[in-house]
Amino acid sequence: MEKKVLIIEDDKDLADLIGMHLKDIGCMVEISQEGPAGLDLVLNNPFDLIILDLMLPGMDGLEVCRQIRTEKRTVPILMLTSRSEELDKILGLELGANDYITKPFSIRELMARVKANLRSMEAVKKEVLSRDEQAELRFGSLVVNFEKRRVMMGEKTIELTAREFDLLAHFVRHPGRTYTREQLLNEIWGYQFSGYDHTVNSHINRLRNKIETDPAKPDYIKTIWGVGYRFAEPGELEA
Repeated sequence: MEKKVLIIEDDKDLADLIGMHLKDIGCMVEISQEGPAGLDLVLNNPFDLIILDLMLPGMDGLEVCRQIRTEKRTVPILMLTSRSEELDKILGLELGANDYITKPFSIRELMARVKANLRSMEAVKKEVLSRDEQAELRFGSLVVNFEKRRVMMGEKTIELTAREFDLLAHFVRHPGRTYTREQLLNEIWGYQFSGYDHTVNSHINRLRNKIETDPAKPDYIKTIWGVGYRFAEPGELEA
């Protein structure tokens, strides 16, 4: 089945070049040269991957990414930028980008990133179909509905960002299993971002503030000192 890719890039020549190579590997391609128009395409059409430039007219790539994730869209986002500052990378990851490549880049490297992100999303879809036939899982007062991407604590709806939901969903699917920060980066962010452990820490802290009765003494997301984090097993919550 053909993969559908949206390129949001204001440099027409670069967008056309990327599009040509995507078509060579069997992808259907659409191109938008403005932030608002690109966002409208994402919100009204299904895509398997978005290649998103950071500097765009009308709305920058970070804001486009933020609004896509606010709408609970799980489509992989590969960000392009001519800037290499660490802050841009961190913001992109925090807002939900799956991958990041800095201009100038080789087309070969970009295509390798595209294929990796498409494979990762396909693996996630297969895993969900094979392992998560249940529409939701319950742990104590916490209920996670995967189909609706909704989290409840008792009768209260817990508002999570797309990345916070992905992290929590990963935990509840593997209760009792300990993950290092590097493993969580690889599993949730979809690419090995060495040196971004603080991104995991900040997401864990925000999740705890939203789902724990006392974030300083968490019942759900446990810290395993010197290793990483794990989600409590049902027996621990019952106790």
